[in-house]
Amino acid sequence: MIETFAVVLGIALVTAGIVVIRHRYWPPAPDEEPREDVAEYVSMMVGVLYALVLGLSMVSVWETRSGAEGHVQAEASAAHQIRLLSAGLPAVQGEQTRGAVEAYVHHVVSAEWPAMAAGEQPGRRGWDLLNDLRAAGQAPVDATPVQQATLQETLAQLSALDDARRGREADVDDGLSPVLWFGLITGGVLTVAFMFMFGVRRSFTHVVMVMGLAGLITFTVLLVYQLNEPFDGMFAVDSTPFTRYFPGA
Repeated sequence: MIETFAVVLGIALVTAGIVVIRHRYWPPAPDEEPREDVAEYVSMMVGVLYALVLGLSMVSVWETRSGAEGHVQAEASAAHQIRLLSAGLPAVQGEQTRGAVEAYVHHVVSAEWPAMAAGEQPGRRGWDLLNDLRAAGQAPVDATPVQQATLQETLAQLSALDDARRGREADVDDGLSPVLWFGLITGGVLTVAFMFMFGVRRSFTHVVMVMGLAGLITFTVLLVYQLNEPFDGMFAVDSTPFTRYFPGA
């Protein structure tokens, strides 16, 4: 991160130095016309490059949120399937499996979701409850063939739940790169600044254009910020998939 900023700042200083040297030792002739087309070209390139950074940022945060939503859906569905499969297990084992999966879901909804909304990892307790659920799904020696088949399907759902949980935990820290944040803020400032430097002649039109561009850039950056936190904010992924299957959670 620091190396990236250093390279960007170094290149900017080098180009600024070249411009200063050029104007000092090879100044333009008195009768030379100002090159407004160069200013327009630079302004256009800044806008195009900023649009690329903005598009890349939007795609990144949207994919992160979509991935988080998919992991939550898969985890809740697997937990629901395990509870349904527990009806086909031996009575004692089925009761233990239902109790373990309900305890796991209750902990996810009541304890882990507030932590994730604050940007923290869920913690170890959820994995301990998942291990309890896995221990409750072990096949007894006297299980019938049908019960053994049910147990195999339960283990498959446990594997899916485990994978989805790992993905959900990874989503908590999977935010937008600081380099992209730097590009978003710096590019937005430069784009608006060039509108002030090389604006149109009519003041009212200039004001409207600058206001519209600044407002649109601010709105887009705020949208990226909201989507950057998949479990917090206006577009947060909530625990509805769990509470839909487990209303008591």
